[in-house]
Amino acid sequence: MDVNSFKTMSAKPAEVERAWHVVDASNMIVGRLATKVATLLRGKHKPSFTPHVDCGDFVIVINADKVRFTGKKETDKEYFRHTGYPGGVRLRTPAEVRVKKPTFMVQNAVKGMLPKNVLGRQLITKMKVYAGSEHPHSAQQPVALEL
Repeated sequence: MDVNSFKTMSAKPAEVERAWHVVDASNMIVGRLATKVATLLRGKHKPSFTPHVDCGDFVIVINADKVRFTGKKETDKEYFRHTGYPGGVRLRTPAEVRVKKPTFMVQNAVKGMLPKNVLGRQLITKMKVYAGSEHPHSAQQPVALEL
């Protein structure tokens, strides 16, 4: 075959077809869940993946309050936040965060695995995270995903 007969596929934003996936996060490890979700959001599971185009799918994460950490991370890991004032450092453990914002741990882990630019901020909007097992996206007919 001629070398010039192969063309590199470059996805156009208008040509991208998006699917909806539901992921049940109960009893899953946060980091391993986040890598799978980030791959789906990015579109890396598709043969038409193009790095600079949003060609990923929508992901619904349910039971986000039931995720777990390995080892002693539940008590030893700390989430950092700064108020902007001198001495305004606020540190919270996952156990404390789980009480106030049960979806934060999943959102934070996935966001950290996406590009730190305009594309990454666009991708994170396609992830919907819910603490319970109910979600309002049944009209989109999402496919249940086993990870």
